[in-house]
Amino acid sequence: MLYRSCILTAVLLLLAGATRVLAEDALPPNVVLIVSDDQGYRDLGCYGSEEAQTPHLDRIAADGVRLTSFYVSWPACTPSRASLLTGRYPQRNGLYDMIRNDMADYGHRYSPAEYAVSPERILGLDVREAPLSEILQQRGYTCGCFGKWDSGQLRRYLPLQRGFDDFYGFTNTGIDYYTHERYEVPSMRRGNEPTTEDKGTYATDLFRREALRFVRENHEKPFFLYVPFNAPHGSSSLDPEVRGTVQAPPEYLERFPAGDTKQSRRRQGYLAAVACMDDAIGELLDSLDELKIADNTLVMFLSDNGGGGGSDNGPLRGGKSQMFEGGLRVPFLARWPGRIPAGTASDEFLTAMEVVPTVLRAVGAEPPEGVVLDGFDMLPMLAGDRHSPREEMFWQRRQDRAARVGNWKWVDSRRGGGLFDLSKDIGEERDLSEERPDVLKMVQARFAAWEHAMEEAEPRGPFRDY
Repeated sequence: MLYRSCILTAVLLLLAGATRVLAEDALPPNVVLIVSDDQGYRDLGCYGSEEAQTPHLDRIAADGVRLTSFYVSWPACTPSRASLLTGRYPQRNGLYDMIRNDMADYGHRYSPAEYAVSPERILGLDVREAPLSEILQQRGYTCGCFGKWDSGQLRRYLPLQRGFDDFYGFTNTGIDYYTHERYEVPSMRRGNEPTTEDKGTYATDLFRREALRFVRENHEKPFFLYVPFNAPHGSSSLDPEVRGTVQAPPEYLERFPAGDTKQSRRRQGYLAAVACMDDAIGELLDSLDELKIADNTLVMFLSDNGGGGGSDNGPLRGGKSQMFEGGLRVPFLARWPGRIPAGTASDEFLTAMEVVPTVLRAVGAEPPEGVVLDGFDMLPMLAGDRHSPREEMFWQRRQDRAARVGNWKWVDSRRGGGLFDLSKDIGEERDLSEERPDVLKMVQARFAAWEHAMEEAEPRGPFRDY
């Protein structure tokens, strides 16, 4: 009798343990998505930089995976970020160009009345699009966004109307890091309302503060935290002495040599802004550890496009706004303990449009009915269990076009072009158009097929004529 009792007790304990494990496994994972602005491909220690101070980003790589053939969908911020949150090509979601006032480039000062009806103020991501935040909110996630929104400034486009429960940041493409003005237009918001409460405080410190607050307040339930920094983007100021720099706190500027030229001083500010951002990311990672939720949190980091002024995109050709690799291929890091092996690297062909499907699969959600996603779940690739099924990627910015099919890359742009074999020529130095006309024709045909598919997609604003 005693023997049977012991057996029964053991079985019950095993069942209780199994139930506990299943319950823990069933907890939906938290998701932290961090985006830097115009960060160069090489400007992380884990990507080979000897100048950039990024120990905390390097820590994500050490704890997870570093991708070396990861692409964004557009070579500048607005379409790239909208594509990241929708999982759809810019040409499909409708936001396939910048929404900014370029007259500021020539020193023009917008009056409040003029700014109120300008493209930068009135355009945004089509309200029929379903950003990741909206889908997760419907699944019971608490969603927070702190930083650069860049998908529209009218109320209907703002984060609180797009699935976020909490927002602090700015809604256009760039600001002065201290005044928080966009060419002298106040640009910071808390929720839906404009605010100047923190004017004078460095923007990265504010986004750090708000992200940490959000995690503390919501760590006992599943959350989606989106931290789109504006660092290390150039300073958006009409003052040429400020505009030609990347602003950073003095204590960070002191870490790097100033140099004697404008370019060297910009590099100093750029590196200082990256270091400050990295420290903010480090505090965020520490908070996940302290709250004992790191093991159930998927953390992802990427740059929104190739590096801009002050950056190092080596060994890639070109940079921001260009169709060469330096404008499109960006650093990407991911960490999820137990799901992604630590200290790994992968050269699998992957893109930012994989982020939404990956998160949806991780949390057990599906896209809204009828929504076509242009990516797929990349967790098996991040875990090293499977090769990427992606064979093609296409880009278009007005007259500039590019395509990657397999290892072949075709560029047709105002900055130059050609056909390149990325497996042998990552720097796009040798044009093989004349040597391989058959390949050139094939890649161009694939681009034409993609272009037709985008034209046939259900039209979205703000640029399509329908």
